[in-house]
Amino acid sequence: MPNNPFVKQIEHAKLNLRKSEIKVADYVLGNAEAVIHMRIVDLAQEAQVSEPTIVRFCRALGLNGFQAFKVKLAQANAAQHSLGQFAIAEDDTVPDIVQKIFDTSVNQIVTVRNHMEAEQVSDAVDALCQSKRVEFYGFGASGAVAMDAMHKFFRLQFATVAYSDPHMQSMSAVTLQAQDIVIAISQSGRTKDLLHSMEMAQNQGARVISLSPPHTPVSELADLPIHVHISEDTDIFTPMTSRIAHLMVIDCLAVGVAQRKGPDFEAHLTKIKNSISDLRIREPDA
Repeated sequence: MPNNPFVKQIEHAKLNLRKSEIKVADYVLGNAEAVIHMRIVDLAQEAQVSEPTIVRFCRALGLNGFQAFKVKLAQANAAQHSLGQFAIAEDDTVPDIVQKIFDTSVNQIVTVRNHMEAEQVSDAVDALCQSKRVEFYGFGASGAVAMDAMHKFFRLQFATVAYSDPHMQSMSAVTLQAQDIVIAISQSGRTKDLLHSMEMAQNQGARVISLSPPHTPVSELADLPIHVHISEDTDIFTPMTSRIAHLMVIDCLAVGVAQRKGPDFEAHLTKIKNSISDLRIREPDA
């Protein structure tokens, strides 16, 4: 598991651990799969430390106890053994394709989660809570994410719209004001038209939140970047997993804003839900 984020967390934690706790870390790093199935007494015996030492080790990693540590280790191990970016072979069956796409998506989503910087999301939620107007910009698959985001934030009492046309983005951007927000979505982080729209919005005093890979022009230009670590072969397949990852980040932002609005806001959401109930065919009585 050399490239797993949880392994890196353990290795980094060793710098501040006691000698006995370092013994636990070293044993875990060398026997991860076995540790998943151990009791705390078993690990204590194998690492030649006391059970309280193992508990302190787990808490040093920000976990409540040994059971929580084993769950985190098992998740990290499962992600490490999942498929990477899928490759479709000529003789693949439909079940093969289904398996590859789902395995790849799950693996990539876990990777995005493990690399997500919670502080970036929190800062974006803070900015959104101070705003009344938010616009979503994206092209291609990112345009679909922008449209979905518009529907979510409309329910949160924002003046909101999604644009996937560069001309519409430019015209709308020049009408923005201070406290307004643009959320720029890009799988590549290198779309020229998106960068132009972002700059125009910033020139009007609006702040830009980006959903894009780190160290790209989009993330570096944004006022509040949210780094989405994901890689896809866009020369062969239309981006799929990145779209799912971006949708999940949008959900995190929407839920964060709804939570900040407090329990009184639930009445508003219930009112919206009830407003569309008559548009659905009722389920038959059991």
